[in-house]
Amino acid sequence: MPAILLYPLSFLLVLGVMIVVHEWGHYAAAKLLGVRVEVFSVGFGPRLLGFRRGDTDYRISAIPLGGYVKMSGENPMDEATGDPGEFMSHPRWHRFLIAIAGPFMNIALAVGLLTTLYTVHHERLAVADEPALIGWVSDDSAAAKVGLRAGDLISSISGIANPDWRQVMERVALGPNQAIPLAIKRGSETLNLSIVPEPIGSNRVGNAGFEPDEPVEVTSLSKTMPAAKAGLLKGDVIVSADGVQLHAVAALLQHLQDVKGQPVKLAVLRGSQEKEFTVQPVLDRRDGEKTPSYRMGIGSLRTKVSTLPLAEAWRESLQDNRRSSLLLLELLQKLIRGKVSIKQISGPIGIGQAAGDAVQEGLEDKSWFSLLELMAAISLNLGIFNLLPIPIMDGGVILLLFLEGLMRRDISLAVKERIYQTAFVFLVLFASVVIFNDVTKLPWFG
Repeated sequence: MPAILLYPLSFLLVLGVMIVVHEWGHYAAAKLLGVRVEVFSVGFGPRLLGFRRGDTDYRISAIPLGGYVKMSGENPMDEATGDPGEFMSHPRWHRFLIAIAGPFMNIALAVGLLTTLYTVHHERLAVADEPALIGWVSDDSAAAKVGLRAGDLISSISGIANPDWRQVMERVALGPNQAIPLAIKRGSETLNLSIVPEPIGSNRVGNAGFEPDEPVEVTSLSKTMPAAKAGLLKGDVIVSADGVQLHAVAALLQHLQDVKGQPVKLAVLRGSQEKEFTVQPVLDRRDGEKTPSYRMGIGSLRTKVSTLPLAEAWRESLQDNRRSSLLLLELLQKLIRGKVSIKQISGPIGIGQAAGDAVQEGLEDKSWFSLLELMAAISLNLGIFNLLPIPIMDGGVILLLFLEGLMRRDISLAVKERIYQTAFVFLVLFASVVIFNDVTKLPWFG
């Protein structure tokens, strides 16, 4: 399928599922509690098509960037008639349940998707749960500037004792231009340092300039590149290059740049056999890179794949979603404080790109694991974002209900009107900035 169709259709598929699930939560809670639902819309703006059943118009609208459920008497600016089917006629705890049902359904979908996925395919980086032993440090990086070396063990980061590599990667990614305390074990000594990751890439995530200590295993090969032509195979482990021992694939890439395209002698372990190959690197520029680099055409992304029993998959899904929720809240908190760039947040264009890539991968590999993971992540983020205490959003409705409960009276319509107007302007500006940043991240921009 042409990319010009694949990416928009993938975006509509993924976002459409999220919207329907979210709005169905509001709809089901409203119907259960006796609130009349007038409109169930996927999309905003003019009605394109749909049907009416009972009191409800089920429709698809022109702007596919969200959706809504319109309940009778929901707008606080409308005059209440006292009709028991109106939203404002119901007690606050009813309105609270209706407001929270949408985000709840998104979070439940995220948990359900990962639980289902993990029963058939539970994939992790091979080093994710391993101790944070450094295998390579880039020259002139943040790690090099504070004196970190290959063989150092990170025994503490940001107060987390004995972290695994996943925890280290999360702390670094969320800490660009921020001092992060580290404790390093080097032989018998313990060093207390502070590292300031540098923002990299279009998303401006933190990068410390070190890599895990792990075998350089060939996990993928480009048939047209030198490594495959020289005879390397998937599963080979590259032990050394020109006699230099390798403890990270980044060390091999650095060596290729250092020798500037000269032939490289590789010592390779294939099963229990030791083999030697001579490979001639070539200049190659990947998508999104401004300048080409010397490469030989291998990938070395080591993962562990397993299947989990249903109960264990459920526990793992809950744990992963909890971790992702806390990271998202930390990101938002740092964003408000100006500690991280808003470019770390993706909008509709970024979501469309990710969805298109996941669908493309599924079509090529006949595997939909990446798409399910992406949908779970988007659903969780949508649920959390809607719970933020911003008026117009579900979290704003919940906040106002909470305040009215404390005050034991309704907030005046004039005050609510000003609150909603201000919140609307804020959301429009925020969405505009996020979409603009999405555009600037496109490979062809600039």
